[in-house]
Amino acid sequence: MEEENTLINLKNAFVFQGKNLVLNGVDVKVRKGEFIYLIGKTGSGKSSLLKALYGDLPLQEGEGKIVGFDLRKLKVADVPYLRRKLGIVFQDFQLLMDRTVADNLIFALKATGWKDKVKIQERINDVLTQVGLRTKGYRFPHELSGGEQQRVTIARALLNNPSLILADEPTGNLDPETSDDIMQLILKLNSELHTAVLMATHNYSIIEKFPGRVIRCIEGKIVEEDALRIQL
Repeated sequence: MEEENTLINLKNAFVFQGKNLVLNGVDVKVRKGEFIYLIGKTGSGKSSLLKALYGDLPLQEGEGKIVGFDLRKLKVADVPYLRRKLGIVFQDFQLLMDRTVADNLIFALKATGWKDKVKIQERINDVLTQVGLRTKGYRFPHELSGGEQQRVTIARALLNNPSLILADEPTGNLDPETSDDIMQLILKLNSELHTAVLMATHNYSIIEKFPGRVIRCIEGKIVEEDALRIQL
């Protein structure tokens, strides 16, 4: 039962950027429905850890499993299948600027194997409703505010009903009020859909407003933190 509820399980894992060791001896476990902050200074390894989890960096040493995939045995051909089971939210949105919101979502669905036009449209309507953008599907990204663009990114992450969302500084390019709106949305999805979230951030004021389990990248290690005692 414990194994079924565990979405991420890293044991003595080593994460490299090229030949440079970024994180060593990493032990992290994330269970279904959890909300976890990943904190640390710029360059401490937050993004590298997330990249290892979604298959962008190889796990060269130790053990690592995520949503049923063994990261040590992961082949390039397996990565698209892994990402179908994950939702990934980026700081810089990574939307296709020459396509409407709906077309961005259609592109993502087709890239993960969806073919039925009716089901595609139904799913787009569902996720846009979930993020509060039901009427914005015809808009282009440049016609939206930063907060709305991030909502589109979150909608894209939800398309395949992931059990886990990896969010890399999702409020990093947003003003404080918009950041709060996005956090409330992410926490709502975490609560209502029971989708686990691992969110990298350096914005500690968010953690004060929206407390959760905290792990920190520091000096090449990952350590559990007391959310009430976090210091810059």
